[in-house]
Amino acid sequence: MTHDDGDPTGAAPSPSRNTSPQRWRFTWLGLTVALLLQAGLTLLLYPSAASWVAQYNQSNIVFDQAKINAGQAKATIDARIDAAHEYNGLLQSGALYAGGSSLAEGVGVSGADLNYWELLKSPPTNSLARLRIASIDVDLPVYHGTSDDVLVKGLGHLQGTSLPVCGEGTRAVLTGHRGLASATLFTNLDKVEPGDRFTIEVVGRVLTYEVVEIKVIDPDETEEIRPVIGRDLVTLVTCTPLGINTQRILVTGERVLPTPPADVASAGARPEIPGFPWWVIGYGAGTGLAWVWFWRSGRAGRPDLGLVERRELRGGIGPCRDVLQHDA
Repeated sequence: MTHDDGDPTGAAPSPSRNTSPQRWRFTWLGLTVALLLQAGLTLLLYPSAASWVAQYNQSNIVFDQAKINAGQAKATIDARIDAAHEYNGLLQSGALYAGGSSLAEGVGVSGADLNYWELLKSPPTNSLARLRIASIDVDLPVYHGTSDDVLVKGLGHLQGTSLPVCGEGTRAVLTGHRGLASATLFTNLDKVEPGDRFTIEVVGRVLTYEVVEIKVIDPDETEEIRPVIGRDLVTLVTCTPLGINTQRILVTGERVLPTPPADVASAGARPEIPGFPWWVIGYGAGTGLAWVWFWRSGRAGRPDLGLVERRELRGGIGPCRDVLQHDA
């Protein structure tokens, strides 16, 4: 028997699939995994984010202060610097460190009625100077003293050492934390090399120093930060090893004369750091992937099949068998 139309084999048309959309269903497992991924990403990127925010705030402080200093009369600036020079000339005692502590502590004695805490203080930020180290991307405000409150927001000037206004026979000591999760500060001070330069900006005037010596000392080696006759020095201090803080890194720079014109021109310039917050892109991408995974985990794992097709799967060759029997 033959057929006039259709498939010469006599096969019936294949039934169509049921193309109804899959239903999404909530799963606690999917939500838990997505939240864990989100939490892990947050912990991973927190140090980068916190350091960026801290540096952003510190950069605003130094720039705002620079604008205020630029508006002061020259006579006012000269008087402030002269008072700091007088303080340095009358300074009699050195400084000492507390063994095992991450903070440097100093004791200074002045022979005149000069209030250390007010010298070079610049409202409203109350900073006394600005330190820039281009080789390790440091641009930070410097404050009086080395208390915890000071060292979480910037660098501290070690009381009992010279104020950073230059001069032969002076040594200013600036201290900072290293390894904080919330700020970079002096974390990379160990990467500074001899020959690198840094600048100190004080009430609008820039002083340039070149690194001439790098040492690791014990906390009781206080002679290493005493002034040297005939030399104009600034020493940067932080703790080492990272997180243990049993020793001190000393990076000492000597004054460069004359001050390079490029450094003079940089007075009051807007900080170049922090740069673009790339961590935001990483956090956004990671967050998106975590929640896309959560959404996909709630979808059915297999598409639905039409009723007729399921019958075909159960019945083997199905309608084709009947056609062959009829032809026979």
